[in-house]
Amino acid sequence: MLHLRMIVPQGDTDEVVSLVEGTVGATHLAVLPGAARSPRGDIVMCDVAREAGDELLRALRRMGVADAGSIAVEHIDLSLSARADKAEEEAPGEGADAVLWESLTDATHEESTLTATYLAFLALATMLAACGVMLDSAILIVGAMVVGPEFGPLAGVCTGLVQRHARLARRSLIALLVGFPVAMVLTGGFNYLMDVLGVFSVSDFTAPHPSTAFIWQPDASSFVVAFLAGIAGILSLTSAKSGALVGVAISVTTVPAAANAALALSYGDYRELWGSSAQLGVNLAGIVIAGVLTLLAQKGFWAMQRRRRSVSRPA
Repeated sequence: MLHLRMIVPQGDTDEVVSLVEGTVGATHLAVLPGAARSPRGDIVMCDVAREAGDELLRALRRMGVADAGSIAVEHIDLSLSARADKAEEEAPGEGADAVLWESLTDATHEESTLTATYLAFLALATMLAACGVMLDSAILIVGAMVVGPEFGPLAGVCTGLVQRHARLARRSLIALLVGFPVAMVLTGGFNYLMDVLGVFSVSDFTAPHPSTAFIWQPDASSFVVAFLAGIAGILSLTSAKSGALVGVAISVTTVPAAANAALALSYGDYRELWGSSAQLGVNLAGIVIAGVLTLLAQKGFWAMQRRRRSVSRPA
């Protein structure tokens, strides 16, 4: 269940109340007349089944509630109510499958912004991956994958394209197109420092790396893995099962490929530089294509659910 708390101009309260009362899956409606002070208005609260939340939110935005007042949404961890149980039963579909597009757009907006923290995490992840390459350590490579924050901007690109949100797509692309080069340059400097200190050497880089050689040797399976990871990542963001994101992070080799490319450039190994760059591109493309297709499929599925409900609803 979701809990909605709205500040509504007093002249619009009756219309908002009628909308909530007519929404299948909404319950626990409460109105506090004149309780809001900034902005002034009435406070309207209700609970709504997650699978009915997106439609209600879109209707409230069309009414201008977000412009003249506010809409706050909270996830309810526990609701002991027979009315809530009935609302969830009446709402179409399952809550875990529902997509809250407003929430998805807001979340990807935050995760896809080019900030100092984002750059720091991406650079640190790339440096960790460079250590994993030099030591031929699969554990370090996995750790670098988990630290990398690149899935946020990738999800932002997918959401921006599907929702036709040009600003979100542009911001996400900037985070990727600026973030990876900056991380690679910093990793190159880190590699130079390690060379000076005697921690790394060219012989470490040119030695056989049976555990990490896949990083710069892309093939058809690279795209397949990225594609499947992209589907899983988007599903984890749009559903109530967000724990799958960790698995997505350790499935694709975006950060390790960027690290290996930085090392290859530092040591003049253009064969590995090309292979690593191709691996990076294949992974990014696979995730974006899968993410866009997954969001389009979810959008079509819920549009079909709404059409079925409108047809079955009595006149």
